[in-house]
Amino acid sequence: MTAMAPISVGPVALPNRVFVAPMSGVSDLPFRRLAHEFGAGMVVSEMVACETLAGGDPETQVRAEGEGLPVHVVQLAGREAHWMAEGARLAVAGGADIVDINMGCPARRVTTGLSGSALMRDLDHATSLIAAVVEAVDVPVTLKMRLGWDERSLNAPDLARRAEQAGVAMVTVHGRTRCQFYKGTADWAAVRAVVGAVSIPVVVNGDITDAAGAREALTQSGASAVMIGRGAYGRPWIAGAVARALAGGGEAVAPPAREIGEIAIRHYEALLTLYGRDLGVRIARKHLGWYLDQVTGPEQGADLLKREIFASLDPAKVLGAVGLYFDETPDGVRRAA
Repeated sequence: MTAMAPISVGPVALPNRVFVAPMSGVSDLPFRRLAHEFGAGMVVSEMVACETLAGGDPETQVRAEGEGLPVHVVQLAGREAHWMAEGARLAVAGGADIVDINMGCPARRVTTGLSGSALMRDLDHATSLIAAVVEAVDVPVTLKMRLGWDERSLNAPDLARRAEQAGVAMVTVHGRTRCQFYKGTADWAAVRAVVGAVSIPVVVNGDITDAAGAREALTQSGASAVMIGRGAYGRPWIAGAVARALAGGGEAVAPPAREIGEIAIRHYEALLTLYGRDLGVRIARKHLGWYLDQVTGPEQGADLLKREIFASLDPAKVLGAVGLYFDETPDGVRRAA
């Protein structure tokens, strides 16, 4: 089995086993389109709040969009079975091929509302939500979780068993507890207990940024696939590059600097198209900063250009500066892995 080997989630066939995680403020439609284009096996949407989706909130509806994606996966968050089911039905009506349930988000604004990883503190309630979603839709349902709430409650294997019994087709496990947030390092070996608890595919997530890390995560966890999160910031190509590297035994290398510039410009223009000029300019800033981080050497003026980009509200000026910068940057770039 290699990362390039196909894998199926229920009846949905995926081209390879290297996925991109749902990331708030990052995994919107333009980013997901690029990640798919560069060969990601699957890309999951930003977390979508079920109740606000059902209420017709425009911002939430944008997060759930998937036009043009070969496989459209919507991640849902909530704490009530009724709204989880309704959110799932709306996601599928909007074209979702797979519905993912969020039981892993550690953010306080989510857990204080008894959603995300807070659901791992009450597995009976968590199971009722999973069952409601599975019963509401005819597409595969997946689940993303952490190892547990804290070190004293590493109950991911139990939740995974319950999820499989309820009809979930695949589970993803971030190798940290909720109380760790993103501190320390992900415990890939701890995910092996989840793999041993179920017969459905398990995906290992956390601190995977390159081909070497993906190999080690698969070896330690015994998982069927890997999911890249923060390692995809400014690198929509990384999942596809890692999948190809694992298949060929090599390393994933970033595109040449000029190509990175072209990707950055395409991404910028797509963000402005989706969000409109005023909002799009602001949302795009972090993405452009991450793209600039891919080139070597602060002596090349990246910090100065970042300040110019972050201060400008004129898309033409921003695009001109970015294009000029990458055109003049040597093709020696940081490795993508």
